[in-house]
Amino acid sequence: MSIFNKRNALVGFLTLKWLQVRRRRKKRHALKIAALGLVSLGIIAGLGAVLVKRQRSEDEQPEGYAFGIEDDEIVGEVVTSSSEPYPAT
Repeated sequence: MSIFNKRNALVGFLTLKWLQVRRRRKKRHALKIAALGLVSLGIIAGLGAVLVKRQRSEDEQPEGYAFGIEDDEIVGEVVTSSSEPYPAT
């Protein structure tokens, strides 16, 4: 009885094809992981740039001043309507 018959050849062929497909999937999986890593690195770099920009803008402001208040504004000023009544029409 010979080892090399049609059934063994078919099993060997299918095994090789399955291994090739499995290798391709691993390569694709590795590419997906690499792409995800690059995207994550970009997001982290963007957040780092925003934090550095905020820190630099905070360092430029003198101490004791509130954010967003102009020199001519009065803190706590309440705008009220005029006391004059509206004319009747």
